[in-house]
Amino acid sequence: MGKSDPNRHPHPHPHPHPHLPTTESAVTAIRDLADEYRLDLTVTDDIGADRTSRRTSAGLFTVLDPDGSLPHEAFVELGGAPAVSVQLFPEDDAKITVDGVEFADVPRDAVPAFLRSVYGGLAHVKGRLFPPGEWLVVPLPGDETYKELIFRGALTPWLARSAR
Repeated sequence: MGKSDPNRHPHPHPHPHPHLPTTESAVTAIRDLADEYRLDLTVTDDIGADRTSRRTSAGLFTVLDPDGSLPHEAFVELGGAPAVSVQLFPEDDAKITVDGVEFADVPRDAVPAFLRSVYGGLAHVKGRLFPPGEWLVVPLPGDETYKELIFRGALTPWLARSAR
């Protein structure tokens, strides 16, 4: 649930975002964004292929990342409001948590645009009467939108201010 809007129109370019071939390149892009928005940043990126949360162990003939390093994860926490963390996986995807709302399976290339939408004020909360609920909506350039349900009682002050 919550991947992207099934009714959206396909973008004419399959990759509207700059390609981030490695976990390291994604961390660098997030660092640049944190500098731009003057946010504190904590990175845990010593999670090597032998210790990723999805693999039991690195095999004898493990495929290397394009830069020659073993595929690895990184966990990035950004300071300020909203509270945001990004877990980057070796499989080219990420889980982004915004004030407790989890967006799983965000393509690694889309992470900087996703964060820019959140910090640039484009992300917003949308309520529905039927079925009742509130969603955090994160629009990205190129008609790409991510939506996740906000669990009842989980509306933080930042999420409440973001309601439209």
